[in-house]
Amino acid sequence: MDLLTGENFNQLFRDFTRTAFHLEMQDEYTVTEEAEPFRKWLNDEPDDYAWIREWHELIKSATAAGKSVSRARVVTEPVTDYVRFEHAMARFNVAAGEHLYWVPRRVTDHIKFPEHDFWLLDDKTLAFNVFTDDGSSFGAKLVTDQASIDQCCRVRDEVLAVGIPHDRYVLR
Repeated sequence: MDLLTGENFNQLFRDFTRTAFHLEMQDEYTVTEEAEPFRKWLNDEPDDYAWIREWHELIKSATAAGKSVSRARVVTEPVTDYVRFEHAMARFNVAAGEHLYWVPRRVTDHIKFPEHDFWLLDDKTLAFNVFTDDGSSFGAKLVTDQASIDQCCRVRDEVLAVGIPHDRYVLR
């Protein structure tokens, strides 16, 4: 399995041809680039959002080319401050063209989730997110075995069936 970071990871989003789906299953993430923006958000301080602009430009480019990008966030309710932050920042994902869904954990008992968050591209490229012990993102590992790809395709379909579109999800 290859570990993808930085530009190698971003290349996945230039290379896919039809669909990209991301599943997030944690209620807290320790993302270095988000630490200061999260602190500012908690303290109601202004932010220029430069820290996330490159990602949104990458997604805008993909969606402008007719590709579909979707994301589902499985959340425990009541939500954490971090999930509230994600919800507030989601407007940028949606503006970039992402289809964003919120999935209350209480409606997912029937879903057999994989161990890790993942990106599934064109139903054939699977990258599991890898985190360090402190919860920081370490990169993504490409996975090529068909059983894992098939499982993540099923999970995506099951999650989207119970997901609530961003514009209709009310934080609890």
